[in-house]
Amino acid sequence: MVVGHRGAAAYAPENTLASVDAAHRLGITWVENDVQRTKDGELVVLHDTSLARTTNVKKVFPDRSPWNVGDFTLREIEKLDAGSWYNAKFKGERVPTLEDYLDEVEHNGQRLLMELKNPELYPGIERQALRELHHDGWLNGAHVKSRLIVQSFNADAIKKVHRLEPAVKTGFLGNPSLTDLPKYAAYCDQINPPHTAVTRAYVDAVHALRGPHHRRLELYTWTVDDAKAAVGSADLGVDGVISNKPDVVREALAAGATDRRARRGAGPAGPPGPLPAALSVAGPTLGHVTNREHGPGPAAAPDAARRRAVRRAATGPGRASGP
Repeated sequence: MVVGHRGAAAYAPENTLASVDAAHRLGITWVENDVQRTKDGELVVLHDTSLARTTNVKKVFPDRSPWNVGDFTLREIEKLDAGSWYNAKFKGERVPTLEDYLDEVEHNGQRLLMELKNPELYPGIERQALRELHHDGWLNGAHVKSRLIVQSFNADAIKKVHRLEPAVKTGFLGNPSLTDLPKYAAYCDQINPPHTAVTRAYVDAVHALRGPHHRRLELYTWTVDDAKAAVGSADLGVDGVISNKPDVVREALAAGATDRRARRGAGPAGPPGPLPAALSVAGPTLGHVTNREHGPGPAAAPDAARRRAVRRAATGPGRASGP
């Protein structure tokens, strides 16, 4: 599995709808995001605790340092530009609500690795996020079976997600000790460590356990952006690679698979063959990216904005349902 980190963060501003669409145009089916909560109880998609790095909040609200997400209402956050910091052509891109993000992923036919970010700052966010997933149709059989994974660095949050919705696939972000792995297997389907911590022995230890759904534990590693590291991770037996440059990783893995077949005596290396099943990528593939520096660009963003406007007109600015 190749997963686009925060969409396709090397080619569009991270965690925006433009980044989701950039991943889609690259043929990347799985995208990862980060979910937090506003002051008035709305779920939004943003990585940092502070809005400062990825929006113009310092300009719009200069006296609100440290500009934490939880100190701003959704209406205030919707005034911010979440695209220009990355590149001027993304000016006007907004911090999406989780509702808008799910709508875009669904519209694109993509799949979601959803991280609950800093859940200790937002009591009850596990239940609230599950409520949003249910409202938007993401807890039906098809989505739960193959289109949704919920992960976090916070083990208690993942325990709570598993208790509330046992069918949902879950992952723990980090690298627990080998002796602690069986404890995580009681409520996690995945162990997802940084790629610098992955060894063959660790992968084998994870794979030796069965998770709460009685299937072998998986291991997705992050954040891998170059070909050499991608092939090295695959050679260690990981099940997924999370990347800001998922197209680069996909191409490297395909080429690596061809080289391995050639070394095994399967004939000279020809066009890249299919990836190993665990690292396959579904969906259409672009022949090339027309602007490698900034990626495929925000061409789909106007459609996303129109769909968002229609939905907001029908339902109001959001559902401040609280924890």
